[in-house]
Amino acid sequence: MNLANFRFETGADGVALLTWDMPGRSMNVINPEVMAELDSVIDAVVNNADIKGCVIASGKSAFSGGADLSMLQQGAAQYAKALKEQGEEVANKLFFENSRKLSLLYRKLETCGKPFAIAINGVCLGGAFELALACHYRVMADDEKTKVGLPEIKVGLFPGAGGTQRVARIMQTGDALQFLFRGDQAKPKAALGAKLVQEIAPREEIVARARAWIVNGGKALAPWDVKDFKNPSGKVFSPTGMMIWPAANAILRRETYNNYPAARAILHAVYEGLQLPMDQGLTVESRWFAHILRSKEAAAMIRSLFLSKNELEKGAHRPADVPPTNLKKIGILGAGFMGAGVAYISALNGLDVVLIDRDQESADKGKATIDKLISGSVAKGRATPAEKDALLARVHTTADYAALAGCDLVLEAVFEDRAVKADVTKRAQDVVGGDVIFASNTSTLPITSLAETAQKPENFIGIHFFSPVEKMLLVEVIVGKKTGDRALATALDFIRIIKKTPIVVNDTRGFYANRCVLNFVREGQIMLTEGVPPAMIENVARMAGMPVGPLSLNDEVALDLGWKILQATKKDLGEKAIDPAQERVLGYLVEKEGRFGRKNGKGFYDYHPDGKKSLWPGLSALAEAKLDPDTLDVKELEQRFLVTQAVEAARTLAEGVVTDPREADVGSILGFGFAPFTGGTLSYIDGMGTKAFVALCDTLAAKHGPRFEPPQLLRDMAAKGETFYGRFGAQQKAA
Repeated sequence: MNLANFRFETGADGVALLTWDMPGRSMNVINPEVMAELDSVIDAVVNNADIKGCVIASGKSAFSGGADLSMLQQGAAQYAKALKEQGEEVANKLFFENSRKLSLLYRKLETCGKPFAIAINGVCLGGAFELALACHYRVMADDEKTKVGLPEIKVGLFPGAGGTQRVARIMQTGDALQFLFRGDQAKPKAALGAKLVQEIAPREEIVARARAWIVNGGKALAPWDVKDFKNPSGKVFSPTGMMIWPAANAILRRETYNNYPAARAILHAVYEGLQLPMDQGLTVESRWFAHILRSKEAAAMIRSLFLSKNELEKGAHRPADVPPTNLKKIGILGAGFMGAGVAYISALNGLDVVLIDRDQESADKGKATIDKLISGSVAKGRATPAEKDALLARVHTTADYAALAGCDLVLEAVFEDRAVKADVTKRAQDVVGGDVIFASNTSTLPITSLAETAQKPENFIGIHFFSPVEKMLLVEVIVGKKTGDRALATALDFIRIIKKTPIVVNDTRGFYANRCVLNFVREGQIMLTEGVPPAMIENVARMAGMPVGPLSLNDEVALDLGWKILQATKKDLGEKAIDPAQERVLGYLVEKEGRFGRKNGKGFYDYHPDGKKSLWPGLSALAEAKLDPDTLDVKELEQRFLVTQAVEAARTLAEGVVTDPREADVGSILGFGFAPFTGGTLSYIDGMGTKAFVALCDTLAAKHGPRFEPPQLLRDMAAKGETFYGRFGAQQKAA
């Protein structure tokens, strides 16, 4: 055999070891070459009488992240070519056969007659875990870095190489559906308890344990291929089944509002597949998989949440001529919630941190926040006490700015007040000088104006984190008018170290993310004044695809902060720059009623001691009319929530704030949860078609006001039938 991606060797005990170790890659992935080589290995094992069986292992620190999803784009291109040249029937058949090749390969391994065992170390996800499920015995390393799972649902897909059929025959049906719907990753003990693996062992022993199972007579027969096999939850059409399936359907509707075709396809594949023998069940799964592969939701989510996200994380907009920076020590000014969060993720990823506040007590409070975060990880088994001690040792708290000496990057995370920011900038640069890159975590103040207080504006940049820092994946990098390439490269290198996803935007008030999400929040406030019931506002927002309603979101970010931003905007730009309805809502809640949001236990919601919340009855005072909810157009309310954000995203592109559709889309999903099934704000427009979107904007503008007016760029694109990814593709490739 001529293997490029595997090493194959047979021991004296007659057990072959297949080590998956792709050259030039940090992670093994499934691609056509890997599939072809695995196929030839199965044949070699079967045809050699001296080989008793085979153990599959990884030569890397992790097993595999699964399939190379760019393969799916190639499949779509092949389908389009066949459709054009050979017609729909031939194209559909070709697409179906290609989409099930991996499923058939795994079934070939499972039924080949020789036992295959797998030794899993590190993450084993997606198609790689489906390979494991097709093996007859699974041994998993018992350590924190080893996890198994089927996360395909998170990019608009579902497990299409046997995952839905095998998991549903291993676990109880309800548990299997939850595992598939959530796309969660199981740790060793949880995987063993769920019977997803048969054994866990120290990492250094997993190959030996897998080999021993074969030597000791392990059978090459999957449980579902044994005569009289019974599903863990019994038959679908049974009293037990009737307790599962109606509830599963209701839960699916509640959690997805039918926005995610892949989730419904999982339900179909499991429901239908469990009524059939395994081979027919796999065919059912393959048909649903081919159907989902051609859905616009899968295409949009794969592009934004896999391909574009990976490209941005690898530095799509990093200046190529700036050599790699070597960040070791950073300074953070402000030990509040944001500053402490940035310090935590920095120290977590090996950086030394100097955390400064106005006095030692305030700085120490920041370290206490860090202690609480890492202690939570220890309690959950995600970190060891020794790792906690090492992390805390990397964080030095002080009120003395002299401690910043030797820092490679300084980031301020103080109050949104120009005078305070100017003061800390001067005090820090008096120590480190103007050559050290200085970053501001401001959420709204223009970077260009803040840079005026810096010694060298070319070394000043915005690095905007989202709250809570330890959970939010997005970081917005803001380039001021004078920001230089070295500052941009340093910021992107820092973000890569802390394992976040960056988007690069040009300077403007609110930047990109806040401009869009504040439109979402404002639309909810306007609906409230119109008389739309508050509960309906919240529920319709979720129906549209947003993770939370606008009133709940506003409470989380604090109403008094929104009020301060509104007043600052009014002061800087005048009356016309703010919405009077929004001013009335926030003024009433903050100034008159003292309701600041979750932080003081009362905002749009009342927050109760038992942790529950309920909408404040006093919101009715803000309604200018009492509307009958049964007469309201729910679809239009949904459109208002999405269009107000998408049209703002289009404006940012028209103004040159955002220059790459990938960043608009990835930023909208990771930053503020814009309906992920659409692929993001600009993919939402492209998916609808610019002509249809402009027509919708005009309809909404005529009825609800100029905030829905599309920019001239959109009208020009609509006239030419252009898309954002079509028009701006050249810039993408150049970047």
